[in-house]
Amino acid sequence: MPVSPRPHILMSADALGGVWPYSLDLARALAQRGLGVTVAVLGPAPAPERAAAAAAATGARILPTGLPLDWTAGRPEEVRAAAAALARLAGEIGADLVHLHAPALALADFPVPVVAVCHSCVATWWEACGAGPMPADLSWRAHLAAEGCRAADALLAPTEAFAAATARAYGLAQAPRVVRNGRDGPAAGPEREPAAHAFTAGRLWDGAKNAAALDRMAARLPCPVLAAGPVAGPNGARVDLAHLRLLGRLDEAGIAAQLAGRPVFVSLARYEPFGLAVLEAAGAGSALVLSDIPSFRELWDGAALFVDAEDDAAAAGAVAGLMAEPARRAALGEAARVRAARYGVAAMAEGVLAVFRGLLADGSAGRSAA
Repeated sequence: MPVSPRPHILMSADALGGVWPYSLDLARALAQRGLGVTVAVLGPAPAPERAAAAAAATGARILPTGLPLDWTAGRPEEVRAAAAALARLAGEIGADLVHLHAPALALADFPVPVVAVCHSCVATWWEACGAGPMPADLSWRAHLAAEGCRAADALLAPTEAFAAATARAYGLAQAPRVVRNGRDGPAAGPEREPAAHAFTAGRLWDGAKNAAALDRMAARLPCPVLAAGPVAGPNGARVDLAHLRLLGRLDEAGIAAQLAGRPVFVSLARYEPFGLAVLEAAGAGSALVLSDIPSFRELWDGAALFVDAEDDAAAAGAVAGLMAEPARRAALGEAARVRAARYGVAAMAEGVLAVFRGLLADGSAGRSAA
């Protein structure tokens, strides 16, 4: 299949979590490098003004589809139908390559090469957060993800740790190629005193984020612990938190405003394939207190304090220690900021583009679904 002088990329996206800023940053970087980009949004659509702002900021076409997300769909057939709809869309808009945010969406007869990103998945999530046999409602989703991993022309993962976990979970002969996620830090602003509180952000309802341990940690601290993010999820999950100071869901500007004060940032996640919130905090110069899990060690070893994910006492001690030692806190925040500069949008885009170029040069075409 001939490739146009200005290749057009169809990207799928989920507007509910960290996939959204990843998708917009990548779309903007691809558009700046001369590619045409259409972002097909699955699941709940962003508000019209939010979609318009995303289009203006990225130079991409933002296209809400109404198609279900793989993790909220009620039946396997819904996911396969969504994949088929994306394959049709790729043909209709003349895409040269498709970039999917979930491997299960690769299960269709796409007319062009398909790159699927392993942002997270139920099999590795259950391995980290579940107990006993995987429930049937998760099992079929893991089956589809395994099929999709084999159907895609290329697989990406954001860390070596998660690439290895994905290959192990699905019995892949080759682990996904690692292209680290990226975000750019804020422009330097006026110097100000660091905030006298700790901060966390994420989908608090998700057991992987371990908000219960953060809540126990907050009960041990004299300083407030502010938490941004929803406590109820679209899948019915909910968490009740008594000691965190809840801020609700904040937009990008709201998160940036919180991080401008360089609060001590805490994540006690049991499972985190990458952690964009951690990267944003590090880019702002916040000192980091993180759970000692493989992905965090890979990214932040030497630039963060690490504690066991369930040890709220150790986490509280780490936060209190940093509050009591301003020089140490400042040094750790600067180490985090320097490390974060490695994980910028340009580096992410170049890594993704290297994969795109290889597939487009090979002239790979659509595959039949497994």
